[in-house]
Amino acid sequence: MSETDRRVGVVTACAGANALDALVVPGRATPCRIAEDELLLICEPDLAREIAREVETRLTVVDGDALVRDTTDAWAAVAIDDAHAGRTFARLSRLPLPDRGFLQGEVAHVPAKVLVDGDGVLVLVPSALEDHVRSRVAAAGEDIP
Repeated sequence: MSETDRRVGVVTACAGANALDALVVPGRATPCRIAEDELLLICEPDLAREIAREVETRLTVVDGDALVRDTTDAWAAVAIDDAHAGRTFARLSRLPLPDRGFLQGEVAHVPAKVLVDGDGVLVLVPSALEDHVRSRVAAAGEDIP
C-alpha cells in the first residue's frame, strides 16, 4: 500500500496580492498560493501557531486588513510516498503531476491541494473528506507491483 498517515500544520493567510507577493515566508513553512489574495503555508503541526503569528506580524505591516489563521484542524493530509506514487496518483486524478511543486484540482472526485516533492505526493483535502480520500488512495495503490 502506498498511502501513509501524515499530520501537517496549515496556516491560511488572506491579504492583498501585493502584500502576499512581498511576504517573506518563514523557512519552516512551504507556501502554496491558492488565489491571488490567499496563501496556504504547510508546516509541521507543532509550528502552525508560531508561523501564523510570524506571518500575521509581517503581513499586517503591509496590509492592515490581512487575516492569518491556523487552520490545521480544517485540513487532512494523505501522503502517497512509495516508489509508485506517480502511478497511484494518476489513478486518482487527471491533474498533470509535476516533478516538484504545488497544484490544486480534483483528486478522487473531490477538491484537493497537492504538494509534490522528492518524498512523494501529499494530498490535502478538507478534513470531512479524509476517510473518502484515504480509502480511494489505498484502493488505487493496491495492485501496483
